[in-house]
Amino acid sequence: MNKLTSLVALAGLVALSSGCAMSASPVTGFIYNGSQAHQSSTSNNIGAKRGESCSSSIVGWIAMGDASAASAAAAGGITKISVVDTQVMSILGIYAKYCTVVHGE
Repeated sequence: MNKLTSLVALAGLVALSSGCAMSASPVTGFIYNGSQAHQSSTSNNIGAKRGESCSSSIVGWIAMGDASAASAAAAGGITKISVVDTQVMSILGIYAKYCTVVHGE
């Protein structure tokens, strides 16, 4: 009976400690996902400046970062946003990164 209890406890621990680090993406790739997508655009001219801001997740338990368009614009010195795109990268549900990319003047 002691072995059965230990086995059940181990299975429960494994189930509770596993997680998934996934990001919003236009496509799904369980082993690896490295994709880009367009989010929005304005009537402003496409400028030469580019700004990027990212957030990341580890095993779906820890998430950190600022992937906002405002943060991306500030990083690129952009005051007039013309295009907002996203870039997503995830590996085996262990690590995921979501970036907002802003183009403008």
